[in-house]
Formats: sequence, C-alpha cells, structure tokens
Amino acid sequence: MKKIYLYGNWKMHMLPSEAEAFCSELLSGTAEELYSTRSIDIALFPPYISITPVARMLPENSFYKAGAQDGWFEDRGAFTGAVSMDMIREIGCTHVLVGHSERRSIFGDTDEIVGRKLKQAVQKGLIPVLCFGETLEQREAGQTLAILGKQLLAAWKDIEADEIKGTSELPGILLAYEPVWAIGTGRNAKAADAQEACAFSRNLFKERFGEHMDCPVLYGGSVKESNAAELLSQQDIDGALIGGASLKVGSFLGIYENYRKSAD
Repeated sequence: MKKIYLYGNWKMHMLPSEAEAFCSELLSGTAEELYSTRSIDIALFPPYISITPVARMLPENSFYKAGAQDGWFEDRGAFTGAVSMDMIREIGCTHVLVGHSERRSIFGDTDEIVGRKLKQAVQKGLIPVLCFGETLEQREAGQTLAILGKQLLAAWKDIEADEIKGTSELPGILLAYEPVWAIGTGRNAKAADAQEACAFSRNLFKERFGEHMDCPVLYGGSVKESNAAELLSQQDIDGALIGGASLKVGSFLGIYENYRKSAD
C-alpha cells in the first residue's frame, strides 16, 4: 500500500478558534486503526493567523504537519503584508506552498518569483510543495505538457539536487499538479489526464536532478470523496492537495478512507 499525502489548503478560511475545533475533531477522527500504519501524511495549510493554533495542537514527530500557504523570498525588509520563510518556520511550519495558481493569477507571482520563493524555502529548511498547472485555454490548445515543463524548469533553475534530496521519512520537496481550470470549479481532470501530467512531472524531475531522485507528486483540483479512489489509485499520483473538501474533517478524511477501501 503506497503512502498517501493528504494535504489541505484552507485558503482564506478558518479563524483561529475554528482551526482549533477542526484539529480537535481531526485528532479524534484519526485515532482509529486505519491511521495507525503510517501509510498517510497529513498536512494543513491555514491562513497565517491560524497557523499557531494548528501547529500547537498537532503532535510533534507524527504524520501531522503544519504549513503556510506562501512565504516571501527575502529575510527582512520593507515588504508590507509579506511573511518570510523563517517567520513561518519559527511558528511551527515544516511545509510551505510555492507557486499556487491563485498566487500566480491573483497576486502576480511570475515564474521568476516562484523560483526565488522555492530557493528561499529550501535554504530555510522548509519542505516546499511546488504547485504548477495549465489554464483551460492552454489545455484546449494542446499546450499542457509544454506549460508544465516551462513552469517546473523555471522554478528549479537555481536548485541543486542535494538541497531537496530529503530522507526516508520526509521528502525534500513535493510537486502538486493543479490544472487551473479545475480549482474550485467542481470540475476535475480525468484520472488518465491527471496521471499523464503527474508522470510527466516526475520524469522531468528525474531528468533534472538524477534518476536516483524522486519526490511525491500530488494532484489538486476539486478532489473529493467521490473521485478520490480513482485519482489516488493512479500510479504516479501520491496524494492530493485539497481545497474546499479540506474544510470539514469528514470530507477531508473521507478522501483517504475511500481510497483505502477501494485498495484493500
């Protein structure tokens, strides 16, 4: 049974009090035997103000992780509204999202900025989840793999293999394929299409950093209980980066549980 990475991106949801209640319910929901095999890695990515209660409530040295939705590429300075990588690590984060499509499309993160954020994350000892994906127009024009390759290679431009090699317990980096047209729309890529994109990104990773290198590849884009089993059973999909379905413990854990039921 492969390990599943169940990562929840809360986006601009969850006040600190709501985050505490969620974590309390999550700890109760994962106390059963299904979660005792360590075949799952759970990470939550709250808004900045809710990171502290999440990091405080999740047990250390366990399969629970706390992460940030973004981090800036400078240590300090006149960057109003920005939060540095060492700041988010200081409050208990082990992971950080880099290059999420909403950061790219709404906040103007270019490929260059994504690359600088990725470099800063690994230098600060955080585990980055590098997000990438194509728009509907790009997919319909047959440009999907070209766009994915461009985004990934640009992000990896200044990254050395030894910076992201990871360990047997913790990966040094994760990739998250998220077709822009499937995020928050209720539409998801067909399982075969998601598999193709995830396999492409894994192979490109090996070409760039060496055949001995590997990393988990997640799929993100309207993942829910009803499609979890088909998506997570694909050979090159190691988990999911989940948006709306991660806001309730039942639907969040149901994604993993439905996969396990289908795989047993």
